[in-house]
Amino acid sequence: MLRTLQLERHGMADRPYRIPVLRGTVRKGARSAGVARWVASRLAEQPDVETRIIELESLSLPANNEGTSIRSQAFSGLVDQSDGLIIVSPEYNHGYPASLKHALDTNYTEYVHKPVGLVGVSTGALGGARMIENLLPVLRAVGLVLIQRDVTIGNVAGAFDDEGQLTDERSVHRLDGMVRELLWMAATLRRGREAVPTRLEFAADTIACRDCGTPMNHHATVIDEEAGGFIARVHACPVCGGNTAERGGIE
Repeated sequence: MLRTLQLERHGMADRPYRIPVLRGTVRKGARSAGVARWVASRLAEQPDVETRIIELESLSLPANNEGTSIRSQAFSGLVDQSDGLIIVSPEYNHGYPASLKHALDTNYTEYVHKPVGLVGVSTGALGGARMIENLLPVLRAVGLVLIQRDVTIGNVAGAFDDEGQLTDERSVHRLDGMVRELLWMAATLRRGREAVPTRLEFAADTIACRDCGTPMNHHATVIDEEAGGFIARVHACPVCGGNTAERGGIE
């Protein structure tokens, strides 16, 4: 059984911690589905934690546009109400699935100052380690807080028994450590968000192009390392190619 982190002893669990599990692919028959169920079941053993699996396919995001203009209100609402996130994703050609990046880009302020844990999955021995390394800067750019530990599940085809339980005790131990670190960070950051409000000065998510009036797509986030936050979001027009920088900040 996963060792529990007794947050309530420190007066930190006045309401449940919401930690959804996002499965990072829409590919049919992907073995990451079983891994996501296993992670969610282990996470649900923790007291004062609520979790659910988010399937990218259920978000029905259009493929002919991108960014916050195509956001799923249900997905954005779940992320906004969450205290952290676990991403379970396979590795495809040394990287993360395009569908995962497409979904992550639909939110920004909902992620800020919330921790994220990563579980990589692959049919090979490395267990999605290269996917994790490639995904880290993406997660940081959208405002999620990285933690030290992650989990890699290699040779996934033979990693689980008939009851859906992982047979490698080392991976079970790694998940134990990652979950406890994630929950500590979730509790600490939630207190921080409540005690020191974050002010995001960005305007509306959709900005009209100054040249042709077309809604612009979010193109990039500029981060000031010394200031410790966003200083601008850059948008690009999909029609005429125009761009603009929306100034903002975190105080």
